[in-house]
Amino acid sequence: MAIKLVNFVTVFAFIVTLFLHVSDAQLSPKFYSSTCPNLQNIVLNTMKQAVNKEQRMAASILRLHFHDCFVNGCDGSILLDTTTAFMTEKEAFANRNGSARGFEVIDAIKANVEASCKATVSCADILTLAARDGIVLLGGPSWDVPLGRRDSTTASQALANANLPPPTSDLSNLQTLFVNNQGLSLQEMTTLSGAHTIGQARCTNFRAHIYNDTNIDPTFAATRRSNCPLPAGNGDNNLAPLDLKTPIKFDNNYYINLVAKRGLLHSDQVLFNGGSQDAQVKSYSNNNAAFFKDFVAAMIKMGNLNPLTGSNGEIRLNCHLPN
Repeated sequence: MAIKLVNFVTVFAFIVTLFLHVSDAQLSPKFYSSTCPNLQNIVLNTMKQAVNKEQRMAASILRLHFHDCFVNGCDGSILLDTTTAFMTEKEAFANRNGSARGFEVIDAIKANVEASCKATVSCADILTLAARDGIVLLGGPSWDVPLGRRDSTTASQALANANLPPPTSDLSNLQTLFVNNQGLSLQEMTTLSGAHTIGQARCTNFRAHIYNDTNIDPTFAATRRSNCPLPAGNGDNNLAPLDLKTPIKFDNNYYINLVAKRGLLHSDQVLFNGGSQDAQVKSYSNNNAAFFKDFVAAMIKMGNLNPLTGSNGEIRLNCHLPN
């Protein structure tokens, strides 16, 4: 009887695991190979135009993808405007005041895709591909993006407020948001944080770090203070690069900065501050290839978080509104 019970539990656990991975199995890099064969070229060419116009846009699109995936999975919900049924995620704490940007680029890609393959490709997949292409255009790694996501018909500002990491996060809070809430590992958390090798942050998000924290290089803090004065409300929107060394190149200099105590955000520097992630940060600071390899794997895993597939969700015709 005990043997039968063990066998039943084993089979049941296998079925549950299989069920949890069904949605992942429905995603494939070849999903649109027959229905929209030129999709990847369309996305890449439109991203090239956007990044050539403003190199920061690669980071902005990557950030949109992160913030999309951390709220009910990668379903394009961050692109939705407020309706009578829900409040937009664009006004969540981490996205408001123009912090989330690049929506016009996704709109341009969507228009070009629709002209070639009407009502076929989801906004969620367009955003995922655009994030990958932005990384490539700034010298980062490339990979085959699993596709086949469908778009949500709703958004959750409340969940965005709960799930998106604030720049004041300590290591335990980051662990809650990445590991406990999303099912990512601590290593993947530190790897994905390397996305801050590109992009910029507003003074209001790093002022406390450069004036109050002690785990910061004094010369670096002084440099940043020159463009981020006290008191709060004075120069809040002034920008500084997240990566001091190579702000428009996707590389491992983010980790080199952390080892030198030159992380711009409090939530960056806590990854190298005598804690559990020090060894990984140090490793990446010495090995760009290892960072690239792990970053690709982590991006694929994040992109596969709770996708809507099959008959779930829809293919939005306008990324801003449900059909």
